[in-house]
Amino acid sequence: MNKVLYKNKKREIPLIIKNTLDLDIRLTKVFTECIEDLKPMRKLKAYYKILEVSCHGIIWLALSLAFIWILNSKSLYQVQINLITALLLDIIIIAILKALTGRKRPAHNNDPFSIGPDKYAFPSGHASRSMLIFYFFAYIWPVSAIFLTILLIWVFAIVMSRILMRRHHILDVCAGLLVGYAEGMLMNILYLNDETCLNLVSWLINEKIAGAEYDV
Repeated sequence: MNKVLYKNKKREIPLIIKNTLDLDIRLTKVFTECIEDLKPMRKLKAYYKILEVSCHGIIWLALSLAFIWILNSKSLYQVQINLITALLLDIIIIAILKALTGRKRPAHNNDPFSIGPDKYAFPSGHASRSMLIFYFFAYIWPVSAIFLTILLIWVFAIVMSRILMRRHHILDVCAGLLVGYAEGMLMNILYLNDETCLNLVSWLINEKIAGAEYDV
């Protein structure tokens, strides 16, 4: 009886969405098989894991926090704190979207870190994070064209590797890119001012920064 009730409670996916997801699965399968038939791409397979790690949210957060202490530059506090804020925003938004959609990852996925909301596929967190980082350094804190070109290549490589590693379907990474771009636009609005960032850094390192005033 309980099993019957459970089955009845399972949400029904609208036919148009179901057909779209089925088509996405088929296209992803055809795409990956075609790419893997190319000999140059087989040699790049060894770098997929490196790309995966290079865009991991925890690693980006840890490094961003570490560089506050390592560089210890007052002129960089604003960009560092805003980047950390953007990364946290991305993690929260992607976790919520994944929990709401609940789309399963490809059958061949063997990611040991797929736990909690991250066990779901839609949208791709790596795709959203890479696009968010690109947007951040393209529009919020602009860097040189050379560095920006390298970032763009990195974003493309991340997206391709997510599909070829069977971590995501094509629709997952496309949605992830759109979410990341939207998060970048949102960060343009939420961008923290210099004084706020100085206060946050002071709280993080628990000491007074020379030249700044704080309430006691």
